[in-house]
Amino acid sequence: MTGRFLVLEGIDGCGKTTQLRYLADWLPGSGLMSHGATLHCTREPGGTPLGQSLRELLLNPPQESAPAPIAELLLYAADRAQHVEQMIRPALERGDWVLSDRFSGSTLAYQGYGRGLDLQTIVDLERIATAGIAPDITFWLDLPLHESLKRRGTRADDRIEAEGEAFLARVSQGFQRLSTERSWTAVTAYQSADQVQQVIRARLRDWLAKALP
Repeated sequence: MTGRFLVLEGIDGCGKTTQLRYLADWLPGSGLMSHGATLHCTREPGGTPLGQSLRELLLNPPQESAPAPIAELLLYAADRAQHVEQMIRPALERGDWVLSDRFSGSTLAYQGYGRGLDLQTIVDLERIATAGIAPDITFWLDLPLHESLKRRGTRADDRIEAEGEAFLARVSQGFQRLSTERSWTAVTAYQSADQVQQVIRARLRDWLAKALP
């Protein structure tokens, strides 16, 4: 029984959380998963108990306690290492499926392209933190920045979202480059949630048909 690791990536407001919920409702009865396999839904940061604490430090730190850029990068790497070791790898080894809201691509987009940290350093940390675990398929929900800002509206920003439009524009460009470099499955998110979901399901079926021996 083969486990599968699926990831949703994209800028804030692209609909990742909604699409993850739709997939979580659909996949167990879709006929795509092996008999006896369980679906695990998770996120980064925050996919483990330790990760939950790190998520608070990263996104909503106490006043005047925000991590410096390199410290921020290392906290994301720590979250990922714990996530892989405690949750993702054991699930895949059991033949289960893992569906994650963000993975290592987001670190390259936000800390690499957004913050301007050295991309090779981030890749090296990714290699250490993931210990060889990589998504089987990554869906990139492609949404123009102006639509992302519109969708978020008056919702309170976390620390990363509050970095401003120029920062988010660099992040958006980073996702575009990463999607090409890493052969992600791009899905236009500038349509209804139901339409996005139908595209994701079709692309997933196509990919599995090609991946099966």
